[in-house]
Amino acid sequence: MKLTRRELIRLGAGAGVASLAGSWTSLLADASAIHRVIIPSSGQQIPCVGIGTNRYRGNIASTDMTPLARTLEAFHKMGGQVIDTSPNYGNSEEVLGKLLSDLNLRDQVFMATKVDREDQAEGRQRMETSFQQLRGPIDLMQVHNLRGTDVELETMMAWKKEGRFKYIGITTHRVEQHAEMERYMKKYPLDFIQVNYSLVDRASADRVLPLAIDQGIAVLVNRPFGNGKLFGAVKGVDLPGWAGDIDASSWGQVFLKYIISHPAATVPIPGTTKPHHAEDNMQAMVGRMPDAGLRKEIEKTLDGLI
Repeated sequence: MKLTRRELIRLGAGAGVASLAGSWTSLLADASAIHRVIIPSSGQQIPCVGIGTNRYRGNIASTDMTPLARTLEAFHKMGGQVIDTSPNYGNSEEVLGKLLSDLNLRDQVFMATKVDREDQAEGRQRMETSFQQLRGPIDLMQVHNLRGTDVELETMMAWKKEGRFKYIGITTHRVEQHAEMERYMKKYPLDFIQVNYSLVDRASADRVLPLAIDQGIAVLVNRPFGNGKLFGAVKGVDLPGWAGDIDASSWGQVFLKYIISHPAATVPIPGTTKPHHAEDNMQAMVGRMPDAGLRKEIEKTLDGLI
């Protein structure tokens, strides 16, 4: 049974609930501690910034893996846990399985991956292969881009009941699939959805994110930087004075804090392959977050630049 908002707020009270009214985000009493998102379906808390791994691919025996390993080290050192991947991302699962095992981090991450087969038997095999490639537990299995959703969720719900993974969900990166996603959110007991949301793409804030709040579904946010469009818009632009009010020292942190501060249980998963980018992204988990008024000011600022 999913916890109610009141129960989750009470659950987080011992750790100190974030100042954002109605948010699923909490933080520890220590002001330097990272903010965490409370997963509505379980009450589990996870760090509020993850990492996307679409570009984690290549020869696992080559030196090309070195910067990826250093990035994962930096991500973990700064408190990161949520890693999102897919068998569609080349050999990303194989790369992550080896790197995390070599770094002795495999059991310290929250691993999310996907399946996208319309045939049920093929879907089962696809997921079995993911377990093998990732060399450890899968916390969240998602139907990738709503392909074979009904068929795959039948298997996923059964496997969740068996304890093979703790959470199930669905994903899309296409605005035109939002209405379809809403139907599945109402039809199935989902723990997560994954959807695009950023200052340059706010379509999911109209209906999808409010429905996630109503249904008690956590949200992984892909394309948090709008495929790089946001960085292009602010190139050469100094941070506004209000950035200091939310303890943001970079535009990237502003973009991520904007997402984290949405009242849904949102976890942005920026694609990250460089250690210094991981360190900057993780800083968004610390310090003050924008309130509703500042969120509007951030939108106004970016609307004038995009």
